[in-house]
Amino acid sequence: MLSMVEKAVVDQKKWIPNDEFWDMIVVVQSLPGVFAVNTALYVGQRVAGTRGAFAAMLGAIIPSITIILLLATVFREYRDQPVVERIFKGIRPCVVALILAPSLRMIKSAKVTWKTAIIPIATVFLIWRCKISPAYVILAAIAGSLIYALVINRRETVRRETRDEDSPVFRVQKHKEAEP
Repeated sequence: MLSMVEKAVVDQKKWIPNDEFWDMIVVVQSLPGVFAVNTALYVGQRVAGTRGAFAAMLGAIIPSITIILLLATVFREYRDQPVVERIFKGIRPCVVALILAPSLRMIKSAKVTWKTAIIPIATVFLIWRCKISPAYVILAAIAGSLIYALVINRRETVRRETRDEDSPVFRVQKHKEAEP
């Protein structure tokens, strides 16, 4: 679904630039609620304001509800049939591919390196294998980001300032070196 939305919104209609689209995806996925509805609300608001958001929300909800009601009615009668069970087993790999394809595209556009790939791999491991709540992982990510911003970024800024001839730090060092 994500690739279809990207193609329609970014490539065909050009309502949102590609960078903003991926930023929107990150925000929309972190919000509670159905992904399709949240995406529709964002795009509708961006394109046509409040009315656009409302129309886009209805456009996302009504077809889904209709299809689910029809499938539930039919599925109830035929769910014990071996053919239906095989169909659902065949659909599983397709669902994995539909999730994996946009994920790989997102990784490419986010310019993930082997160094930064450690974070999502560790996240998956913590949630899947260690059974840690995603809420705790998010809180840990926030804490880690704050520490990085406050400590490591500060060190890099000081290093850059010591090399920059216009910085006060460099001038003090140079003055100390010039003293006998």
